[in-house]
Amino acid sequence: MTLEELQNFLDSDANAHGLDSVATHGFLTATIVGKPLPNWLSLLFEGQESKVSAEVKAAIEEWRAELLEDLQSEEGIALPLEIDEDSGEMDFSPESELTAWSIGFVDAMYGDENVDWFSDEESSEDVAMLTLPMMVFSGIDTVDGEEDEDLAAIRRDDDALAQMANSIEGNLSELFLLFNTEE
Repeated sequence: MTLEELQNFLDSDANAHGLDSVATHGFLTATIVGKPLPNWLSLLFEGQESKVSAEVKAAIEEWRAELLEDLQSEEGIALPLEIDEDSGEMDFSPESELTAWSIGFVDAMYGDENVDWFSDEESSEDVAMLTLPMMVFSGIDTVDGEEDEDLAAIRRDDDALAQMANSIEGNLSELFLLFNTEE
């Protein structure tokens, strides 16, 4: 199965248990740059991976390996986001690809309560700063229907959103180094 065929599957109605292709990219990215997530495939398919074909699972594992290779080659992970050709601007709306990607990333980041990205006191502040753009764009900070006021203020500031969007690719490399190198 090619990457294009996999992405078409993920974006189709046949994908009953997984995220769409853009959110899957975000999810896989988080599993690479963050703390090891042993059950990532199960989490990706909401515990229903047994209902997903071996071909799809193999293609997803291959895609994840390619993303890791991109990161390790210092090429970095490129976000699969479209920029408006006329204005040159990125869409920050809740329906945007950036939102979908961020939701996938945050889903993996918080997917397993036993894997806490913030458990190390020395690096927890860095992790918070480096993952702030994903938190802002994912919109998952709403509790009991109330949005976090600080994040809501950021979402109303297009300049801040643009800066955050532009920082994501670099932040991914920083997170990878933070979690995957010895001191």
